[in-house]
Amino acid sequence: MTLVVGLTGGIGSGKSAAAEEFARLGATVVDTDAIAHELTGAGGAAIPEIKRLFGRAFVDASGAMDRRRMRGLVFSDAEEKARLESLLHPMIRAESERRIAAAAGPYVVLVVPLLVESPDYRSRLGRVLVVDCPEALQISRVRQRSGLPEAEVKRIIATQIQREKRLAAADDVIDNSGTIAALQQRVRELHENYLRFAAA
Repeated sequence: MTLVVGLTGGIGSGKSAAAEEFARLGATVVDTDAIAHELTGAGGAAIPEIKRLFGRAFVDASGAMDRRRMRGLVFSDAEEKARLESLLHPMIRAESERRIAAAAGPYVVLVVPLLVESPDYRSRLGRVLVVDCPEALQISRVRQRSGLPEAEVKRIIATQIQREKRLAAADDVIDNSGTIAALQQRVRELHENYLRFAAA
């Protein structure tokens, strides 16, 4: 049975940077956000259902989901958010399971932004790894990266589980309040641990 490490963290915490380093060290990385982008991209498997459930206005000229419009809808209406999730989550889960089964690395890092909010994931994981940093740092990183206004970043953070609850669910933590070199060093330490767990 392949060791599967669930990697999670709030928006702007540094999940992607950690996942990139794990991949560089030889782990197989399965990113549920990347799968969601494929499913909702032009010609993606979820597009016909998005059209049916939300209307053509939510699909742009290229045939991809209109992310800006959908974000505006789901972050302001919990029922619409639940409707989108009930469409996408089973598709994401099925595809991530397929990729885990085909993994060639010594262990798998499964990147799930809403891992702690989705308890059904926990049963499939050997370890839960949380990338953490203070909220002020999350906000400045997301603003730098995406140009979103501070109020919108705060609204996204508010829809995610509280930092304390996320940390309470962790087997391992990467404190990413420092440099990228410090993050990479911590990933290398965890990689050695996971190799040992995978071999046991």
